Amino acid sequence: MADLFRRRFLDLLCSIYIYNEHRGYTAIDRMLKAIRSSWPDDHALIALVEKHRADEHKHYLMFRRWFERRGDMPFDLDRACGHIDRFVEIAFGSPIDDLAPSLIGRDDLFERLCRVISLTEKRGYRQVEVLLRNRTVLADSMLTKIFRVIEQDEPSHWAPYDGWLIDHGRRQANWRERAIDSFVHGELLALKLPVLFLSPALSRRTTWPDAHDEAQGPEPARAAA
Repeated sequence: MADLFRRRFLDLLCSIYIYNEHRGYTAIDRMLKAIRSSWPDDHALIALVEKHRADEHKHYLMFRRWFERRGDMPFDLDRACGHIDRFVEIAFGSPIDDLAPSLIGRDDLFERLCRVISLTEKRGYRQVEVLLRNRTVLADSMLTKIFRVIEQDEPSHWAPYDGWLIDHGRRQANWRERAIDSFVHGELLALKLPVLFLSPALSRRTTWPDAHDEAQGPEPARAAA
């Protein structure tokens, strides 16, 4: 029974992560399109966001490899389990996919999006620190290595967005934005995760999340996992 509990927990945890990593780099693709269009000469910002995108894609591939080694597919989760999805929907009143690049490239909207991404990445870093103290996670050597890589990469992910806010004299996150971040995180841990864990009808995906991605650059090496 304990082994079944641990396996279910790790399967669900990694299903949430693979969804969020995939959503992360595909959403960054939309944002990069907006940045290149609105600020084509800001090469430093573009390079930093490109690195963020590459890291998210690398993390996605590591979780995919983790499932492949177990011979399983991730659980079929949707944007209800996506931190950035829920944050954007609450903060902007619309899903990420409805934010056109032409809107993202507006200073006022990009400013708000920078704060959302920064808070999301900082939240993710704190969560990884928690997971790296979890005995069930630490008992899985491959998963522990994955989270160690994420722990190293994460601080560079909020840097370009905090930097843009500072460079343009814009404010950092206020109490309302921090409250939304806390609400989204608490909603997942206290409500959605227990419901999903106890749901016998929770099905697995039949294809990988990246099966329908548009053409992208060379894949990072999987050896990091």
